[in-house]
Amino acid sequence: MWRDFRAGELRLLLLAVVLAVAALSAVGFFADRLQAGLTRDAAQLIGGDVVIHSDHALPPQWAQQAQSRGLRWSQTVTFPSMARAPESRGGATRLVAVKAVDGAYPLRGHLRLRSEPQAPTRTATSGPAPGTVFVDAAVLAALELAVGDVLELGDASLRITQELVIEPDRGGGMLSFAPRVMLNQADLPATGLVQSASRLVHRLAMMVPPGQEAQIPDTQRWAQQMVTGQRGVRVETLTSGRMEMRQTLDRADRFLHLVALLVALLSAVAVAIAARDFAQRHLDDCALLRVLGLSQRRMATVYLLVLMTLGGGASAVGVGIGWAMHGVLVQLLGAWLPATLPAPSAWPVWVGFGVGGTLLLGFGVPPVLQLARVPPLRVIRRDMGQPKPVSLGVLLAGVLGFSALLVVLASDVRLGLIAVGGFAVAIAGFAGLAWAAVWTLRHSVSEARAPRWLVLATRQVAARPAFSVVQVASLAVGLMALVLLVLLRTDLIASWRQATPVDAPDRFAMGLQPEQAQPFRTALAQAGVAPGYDWYPVIRGRLMHINGVDINQVLSRPDQAGVRGSVERELNLSHTAEVPAHNPVVEGRWVADEADGLSIEQGLAQRLGVRLGDVLSFDVAGQTLQGRITSVRKVDWGSMRANFFILFPRATLPPELPSTHLAAFRAPAGLALDTALVRQFPNVTLIDLSHTVAQVQRVLGQVIQAVEYLFGFSVAVGLVVLLATVSATREARAHEFAVMRAYGASARLLNQVLRAELLGVGALAGGLAALAAMGVSAALARWVFEFPWTAPLWVPVAGMTGGAGLALLAGWWNLREVLRRPVVDTLRRASPG
Repeated sequence: MWRDFRAGELRLLLLAVVLAVAALSAVGFFADRLQAGLTRDAAQLIGGDVVIHSDHALPPQWAQQAQSRGLRWSQTVTFPSMARAPESRGGATRLVAVKAVDGAYPLRGHLRLRSEPQAPTRTATSGPAPGTVFVDAAVLAALELAVGDVLELGDASLRITQELVIEPDRGGGMLSFAPRVMLNQADLPATGLVQSASRLVHRLAMMVPPGQEAQIPDTQRWAQQMVTGQRGVRVETLTSGRMEMRQTLDRADRFLHLVALLVALLSAVAVAIAARDFAQRHLDDCALLRVLGLSQRRMATVYLLVLMTLGGGASAVGVGIGWAMHGVLVQLLGAWLPATLPAPSAWPVWVGFGVGGTLLLGFGVPPVLQLARVPPLRVIRRDMGQPKPVSLGVLLAGVLGFSALLVVLASDVRLGLIAVGGFAVAIAGFAGLAWAAVWTLRHSVSEARAPRWLVLATRQVAARPAFSVVQVASLAVGLMALVLLVLLRTDLIASWRQATPVDAPDRFAMGLQPEQAQPFRTALAQAGVAPGYDWYPVIRGRLMHINGVDINQVLSRPDQAGVRGSVERELNLSHTAEVPAHNPVVEGRWVADEADGLSIEQGLAQRLGVRLGDVLSFDVAGQTLQGRITSVRKVDWGSMRANFFILFPRATLPPELPSTHLAAFRAPAGLALDTALVRQFPNVTLIDLSHTVAQVQRVLGQVIQAVEYLFGFSVAVGLVVLLATVSATREARAHEFAVMRAYGASARLLNQVLRAELLGVGALAGGLAALAAMGVSAALARWVFEFPWTAPLWVPVAGMTGGAGLALLAGWWNLREVLRRPVVDTLRRASPG
């Protein structure tokens, strides 16, 4: 083993195992720590370990029961209201999101505050004291107030003591984007804002004692039992409360797992080729050992121990490299991850060693163990004892075991099945097409008319069709992985950037009355806002009937239990003659100015169980608005655009329907424009998303860096496959070239033959790989990553060109000394096989 290691005989075999283990363990360490960190910090994102969310006051006994279970608890009340500056300071008004907190708030996380606009922030572990408020910077700017001034809220006058910078449980929804005013619950009655018709959101947050996190699932079940059957009440968790913050990270996580899967698949190919090449080069040694009396059993035992020892060492090195690589991933995504991630569990380590062992047992051991069956007669007849194809049963067991392991490690069954199944189908297709290409080549090149170098190159390929098929299929698998990752990486990054482009809207203006529409648009134009921003009418309507059936009757069905909260409230409806560019139609047709048509968002259609042709009726301020579903749209709610559940494909609706307007635009002048618009249109709700957009774009850049980092790693593994495939033919080529040189072939002719063979094999493999990669990437884009995918026409040409170039480069690197080797030496030691 030591002699083979020093001689470089095991280099590619070990490198393939190390790279596979490193890639899988790097993603494993990263995912393990991230999941542990998110589980630990989920409570901070939603305000507690378990949170009950309600649109009406919660029974006092719920808090008492929580306390009896040893839980800490905190109650908050959130609602929209108008805040005012004192008359002595101008008396300006601003719609705000009021949040009343108790003395235990916040249970998880910390508030970040500052006393001046440019002052450093400080951490606070409690809310405002009675008689005081914390406010967002947008409130200060809109009302022209400063810290220390008085803010009027309802009937109460409260002093602003701090600017609120970060609120850990801010949550999602349009109300969360309104500027915050936080006050003590003791001051809430004095405001006089809580009336019978007030739209209040009550939240009861609960936290298990430190060190008893294992009780969280049981506490969640207890809370779920309490709210069962309660209308307007739900239990909030990380997945239900902050899913919009996970979409980009989920896609990145799936891509990283895909890269690891492809690295493992490529490594399996490299291990199989390198092991067969290793066995081929040791045939003569083993035949001599058999002559000297070494038994088959002892030889098999020795080689099995050698491979397992090497596998353990390579796996250990790979796990170490994976640990270092995952540290780079953590650094790249550090601004978006929890401040401190927990230490990883031992699971990624065991996975790494399991993958290394499975690779060698399934793909490396079978060809090497054939060395034990080499006949002693090979010492005088070197055509005997050639390695035979691995038995179908052994190969099938190895492939199935390794494939099952990869599907489990994918963390997404659909991703694993598409990746592994796509490669299995592609390999079979590559083999069949390569065989057909070799047969065609044998019968299409004429010795009389074709150049001599082309005739020799085609005859060499056709003389060993089985090996040529294996070579083309192996090259195609490696190139397919590279092309697949290039396509998905490009489309994935493009979809991310398209969702939050550099010029994404950072202001939402709502509540514009019809007579204010033109003056508002004129004000935007004068301020330098670029045309083409989102501009939609908004109609508030309540869904009343589906196909003439009362909505309450529909919602009473058991399968509609989770839909009630989505449709019982008033929905924002809109209309436009042109389908929004960011809302692709996935079913039906969008027909402009269709009199009775409407378009519904895909998720809402699925929740309601409606389809094309169903009729929906809405109550709009006592009037009926009805439409037939003619199209279904896919809406990306994480995009910074104006989106609606229901759109009527008409330029106008009956004028008697009450409506307002909504605008989404990018402000060129920051808060100065906000102040001017609020003064000119005091009834308008202006939502500033500039910080949110900046954060999303910053996170996007970090995720892209992480994706490209691991993508580069996969390219290295693909090149290892190319090197292994080409180097496997080195001794056979050396023997063939030695024979041709003995018969007088010049070095120039042999160089032409070598280049022609490598370019042809590479171009064929690259073309097949590109076509297969397009099919697999289309499936992954649609069913795993969920973004639109178009077939680039340049991919097959680029695949053929890249495959030819890479094959030529790898062949030159591996075979550069073959043409310089003395003929006599080659003929003495090269095997004719």
